[in-house]
Amino acid sequence: MPTHEPAKQPTTELDARYSSALNPSPGAAEVTATEWTEAQRQLEAAEIFWVSTVRPDGRLHVTPVIAAWHDGVLYFSTGPGEQKTRNLAHDGHCALTTGRNSLTEGLDVVVEGKATPVADPAVLEEVITAYEAKYGAHITSPEGTFHGIGDAFRKGDAMVFAVSPATAYGFGRDGGVYSHTRWAF
Repeated sequence: MPTHEPAKQPTTELDARYSSALNPSPGAAEVTATEWTEAQRQLEAAEIFWVSTVRPDGRLHVTPVIAAWHDGVLYFSTGPGEQKTRNLAHDGHCALTTGRNSLTEGLDVVVEGKATPVADPAVLEEVITAYEAKYGAHITSPEGTFHGIGDAFRKGDAMVFAVSPATAYGFGRDGGVYSHTRWAF
């Protein structure tokens, strides 16, 4: 395995403007920032992410992707001719979003950063291993939706992008308690 820089640990800040308890009772627990370790658990477990990129003419492009969190980096893939790839060639800045589709519970996480293409064969093998561990039979079984994705990565038939977080946001909901956390790297 190649040597990686240690994952950066972010500063954590609660944004009180968007953090509150609905109808807080006297003595209710104070709303606190979400720990980065909890956000990482969400990034590791989430099956679908929405990647937002910007077209050369300034219009947004948002689409779902699968992704793997590995060694402090979020990896996703797309076809070499797809709109995402063309957008990222023009401007690598993007956001990946994941979370729960619930008003009252869960944690939504947004990772902002610059997507860089991954070409190093050793890193590609790590990403393939991370994808296989995360998505299992979806990738490893001949009947899997994404079977053969590892070979597509190796041959360049699918582009792999790495996004090291520059900033991330967590939007937590727990039974009427809302928190907005910002992590800066």
